[in-house]
Amino acid sequence: MRGRARFLFVAAWLAVLASIGQFGAGCTRQCGISAERIGVCSWSFRLPLRDVAAEMDKMGVKGIHLALGPFIHADGRHGNAESAETLAFVKEKIARGEWNIMSTMIGMVGENYSTLETIKRTGGIVPDEHWTQNQAIVAAGARLTKELGAKYMSLHAGFLDESDSVAFAKYAERVSWMRDEAAKYGVTIILESGQETAGDLAKFMAKIPGIGINFDPANMILYAKGRPMDALKTLYPWIVQIHVKDAVETKVPGTWGSEVAWGEGEVGGNDFVKALEGLGYKGCYVIEREGGNTRVRDITQAKERLENL
Repeated sequence: MRGRARFLFVAAWLAVLASIGQFGAGCTRQCGISAERIGVCSWSFRLPLRDVAAEMDKMGVKGIHLALGPFIHADGRHGNAESAETLAFVKEKIARGEWNIMSTMIGMVGENYSTLETIKRTGGIVPDEHWTQNQAIVAAGARLTKELGAKYMSLHAGFLDESDSVAFAKYAERVSWMRDEAAKYGVTIILESGQETAGDLAKFMAKIPGIGINFDPANMILYAKGRPMDALKTLYPWIVQIHVKDAVETKVPGTWGSEVAWGEGEVGGNDFVKALEGLGYKGCYVIEREGGNTRVRDITQAKERLENL
């Protein structure tokens, strides 16, 4: 009996250790993402904001990454101009607890996404001819972000190129200026990832404290800058928010990859989320869909996949 009791004790203890190991790994079994951590990008719907609100209600989603362009500098790509009445509507949704502003987003003047080369020249804060206008957008965006009660404001800063020391120094100076301007309003700038390798971005982030990363795994594939799963550990210390977006890499070097519905590309879907949760990530998952003609269906499907990991 003594031997059997010892055997049962050891077996029970091993079972406890196994369960602890599974828990510590974060997501080895089922770890559906809770509803309060799931949001959508307002521009993904290609609809006026009141219609976006209606679609969110149907989906049962409260979280939103809100494009501010329609209120301060509409560019069409992230929504057409909206009225003061619509801004009041947005503030009312927030006040009633019907919307949770996970972050805001601003676009820069003159961005041309026609090809990889055109966006490299025109993207973000890189072009000198638009810097004064972009400074005004950053300042207005930070003020409005504060009004809406959000902590984070995201943007594409443009291509990070350390091969040109003069251009890199100017880039770093402008990012520092944006950080400091946003901080006046209690807002943190988060840079959207993907136009650079994880290693290059990590080196830059270490040089410019006080900013974060909106990690978009699909962008790494679209720009052919590496594999998102490999980038997680490198960039994790700065990741504030995740864009739930998927893509497949191009077969023709120098051209765009293709965006696809979440879980149907090369990001890794469930495995990507489980790896992130295993690192201890507690932030939001914001669904972005910028391609295809079944966006509402694809966004709804992505939400369900996150909830049912």
